Amino acid sequence: MSEKIKITFLGTAGAVPSAERNHPAVLLNYKDENILFDCGEGTQRQFRKAGLNPCKITKLLISHWHGDHVLGIPGLLQTLAFSGYNKKLFIYGPRGTKKFMELLLKTFVFLGKIKIEIQEIENGKFVDTPDFYLESGKVSHGILCNAYSFVEKTKLRIDKKKLEKVKLPPGPILKKLKEGKNIIYEGKKYLARDLTVKGEGKKISVVMDTSINKNIISFVKNSDLLICEATFSQELNKKAEEYKHLTSKQAAEIAKKSKSKKLFLTHLSQRHDRNQKKILEESKKIFNNSFLARDLETIEI
Repeated sequence: MSEKIKITFLGTAGAVPSAERNHPAVLLNYKDENILFDCGEGTQRQFRKAGLNPCKITKLLISHWHGDHVLGIPGLLQTLAFSGYNKKLFIYGPRGTKKFMELLLKTFVFLGKIKIEIQEIENGKFVDTPDFYLESGKVSHGILCNAYSFVEKTKLRIDKKKLEKVKLPPGPILKKLKEGKNIIYEGKKYLARDLTVKGEGKKISVVMDTSINKNIISFVKNSDLLICEATFSQELNKKAEEYKHLTSKQAAEIAKKSKSKKLFLTHLSQRHDRNQKKILEESKKIFNNSFLARDLETIEI
């Protein structure tokens, strides 16, 4: 079994928030990592409402610099400074992020100090750890904009039932088995392949804002969970094209063609507040394993 990955939808609205939906933000928790995808206005309050500690954030991934996706950053940073945030916050975003962050921090009198490292990224892998990696892919939204994937690495895991049968003791000897190395214990050789199983890693992809384009399907391919914007219903496909967004039908087609396992629709336009069911039904006709993301909802995979 792989480690649990916890997703909390902190904000699922489009450009204009509603009484039910805050501006975009998604938090991914994996082991000691807490990765925030976008930080719309009010995100730090959503942390409180969800019972989460913002000081546990390790990384902030910015999809693009439209206001609804970034206007929560100043308040969040100020709260971290007031709260004794003692880590280095890694911020990633498309080209221009360093300049925008500098301008943003000059717009108010920032009290306190926290360590921040900003990296501008384009296509490809930008974080690589023993347990997972993060990659970005350019999407089409009129300005520079990234989609992101969190990919847990495939690992060997000890088969506990087989381990009980051979009665090997716990400790460093088992670490070698996890590395795929054969071991010798009390004169007997044990093969790693006989005592381990492959734990397939999970893939979570986040596509915040984009128009339909050929790059998305290959980028999110085989996602266990695809979080994708569905700003408009299918009848507004011309408006979606004009504003460079997706319809619910297009999001479902991406999920189906990419062979993703589960789709959560987010970034809904406020015009659909009274008929959100329609968005979901349109998606389900094409990709049955579709769900509407809702503010403060938490899922585990």
